[in-house]
Amino acid sequence: MNKNSLIGIILIIGILVGWMIWSTPSKEEIARQRHIQDSIIKANRARYIEDSIHLAEVQKQAEMAQTQNNQAAAVSVSRDKYGVFTTTAEGEEKDYILENDVLKLTVSSKGAYVKTVQLKDYRTWDSLPLIGFDENTTRFGVSFFAANRYVTTSDLYFKPFLNGYEYDGEASLVVKDKPLVFSLRAYADDNTDNLNLSEYIEFTYTLTKDEYMVDFDVKTINMKDIIGASTNFVTIDWYADILKQEKAVDRFNGSNVYYRINNSDVESLSGDRGGEKDGEKDIRSNIKWLSFKQRFFSYSLISKDFFNSAMVGMKTDYKQNNPRYLKTMYASVDVPFDGFKADNHLPMQFYFGPNSLKILDKYDIGLDKQIPLGGKLVGWINRLIVVNVFNWLGSYGWNYGIVILVLTLIIKICLMPFAYKSYLSTAKMRVLKPEIDEINAKFPDEKDNMKKQQAIMDLYKRAGASPTSGCLPMLLQLPILWAIFRFFPASIELRQQPFLWADDLSTYDSILDLGFNIPFYGDHVSLFTLLMTITTILYTYINNKQMAATQQQGMKGMKIMMYLMPIMFLGLFNSYSAGLSYYYMLVNIITFLQMYLFRVFLDDDKLRKQIELAKQKPVKKSGFQKRLEEMQKQQQQMQRRK
Repeated sequence: MNKNSLIGIILIIGILVGWMIWSTPSKEEIARQRHIQDSIIKANRARYIEDSIHLAEVQKQAEMAQTQNNQAAAVSVSRDKYGVFTTTAEGEEKDYILENDVLKLTVSSKGAYVKTVQLKDYRTWDSLPLIGFDENTTRFGVSFFAANRYVTTSDLYFKPFLNGYEYDGEASLVVKDKPLVFSLRAYADDNTDNLNLSEYIEFTYTLTKDEYMVDFDVKTINMKDIIGASTNFVTIDWYADILKQEKAVDRFNGSNVYYRINNSDVESLSGDRGGEKDGEKDIRSNIKWLSFKQRFFSYSLISKDFFNSAMVGMKTDYKQNNPRYLKTMYASVDVPFDGFKADNHLPMQFYFGPNSLKILDKYDIGLDKQIPLGGKLVGWINRLIVVNVFNWLGSYGWNYGIVILVLTLIIKICLMPFAYKSYLSTAKMRVLKPEIDEINAKFPDEKDNMKKQQAIMDLYKRAGASPTSGCLPMLLQLPILWAIFRFFPASIELRQQPFLWADDLSTYDSILDLGFNIPFYGDHVSLFTLLMTITTILYTYINNKQMAATQQQGMKGMKIMMYLMPIMFLGLFNSYSAGLSYYYMLVNIITFLQMYLFRVFLDDDKLRKQIELAKQKPVKKSGFQKRLEEMQKQQQQMQRRK
């Protein structure tokens, strides 16, 4: 290795290490960012928090008044806050279970909101029931002004109705053949303790037998004189502590808040970074839906029309004492409302379910765009080709380890012409190496570089070879490699699917827990990742050995970098999808077999004969070669003048 090559390698490694250090924020920066984010969140949620504090004070005063046998004073305080909803603001909370084949929702009579949701067909990574969010901290409410008072439905107690009739039966309701229509009403009063049964707010949940999509309708009946005529929107506030479902966090497909603007583009809070980045965004456009997304599951609020605007955010609350806590997500959404109408109907939907392309795509509202399959550059490869082939193979009921093997074989067979083209180019360069060495020896002086390049180009032309002809086939394979890199970690089909020693192909396959953490590697050993690294190093060794005859002396220093790359990927993939490492290991093994077959059917002696025959054919000079010869003549003329 010459000096320049060694310096180049050191600089490359230095840049990579420097970039990783530079891109990692300091503890002070993290603390500052958290402080700024918390300040923003507190400022935007001040109204909601202030109301909660006020309610707590009112309840405390009411309890004190009751202890002192002064109920009238308590009612006076409560009436000052809630006005015509004073009677409805007092009651006893009761939970109702709404259940179909795939969902179990817990709906509270206080606030009439979904406290939590269980996905019945799925379990957590440690085999517990899969619960979407923390029922102890989740908040949901529709807020508006009524008679100059700010009211939120989360403070009100609702009365249950089943299929339009008042309900006082069992708390657990199961969908049978017909859809389950469960409603809750919060009545206004006549400024006394008497409820006005013709004026109310109604939340309606409609569940069908096997759907993750739940119809959610909000109605205001005869509320024109209560909610002012100037009201053109009401606000939905949704706050949820999302719970951890997976063993490891996926840095490219993590927790994120997604939303769709104007029925067009789907965007996210963290952009294309994959998620997990805390932040907040004020969306000043109509949106179709917003979604609190985890890696494999999402909880979405969808308008059947549109929402006026929204403020969405995500943060990490390090003070949470729930061991399964993952992220806090929240949204404040303005919903169109006509204050001049006696009755208003706000049709919406909830989606509580898996991030499965097969399921989300059928709704045709862009929910499937939450699944990060590589963006516009390579996403189409996954959506049009890889996903369809993968699902087709999965339909046979095979183990998903076998599905990945067959998929790898199909991809490698399709790419074989490109691989053959690249191998042929390398083989030609290897056969021509002795003649190139002769040309280099013939023109040792730097002043003859132009002649040397012209002679080498002439040799390539006559032999039908090109040093760059093998690059294009390799470049054409890169989009496939990147598409697969994004596909496997995002595929819910691999979740908790065992193969060989791996009990879950969607996450890492640890065969040894180290008990301590190694920087850039982790605290465990993933066998598929280790095998992928070993086969990659072996492939690099064999490939370098075959290309040794064609490499220039100065280029041999790049060998070290080629060996370092698999070691760096060892740290990247160690906590990543075992299915992806398994796929790349298979690619390496199949590539070995391809190289052997190419070597058998295209040995150097046969190729040398083909090159000699090609040399005998007349060669038409290209425009580049003509310009090169012209430049050489001009250089020679200048040297003669000197």
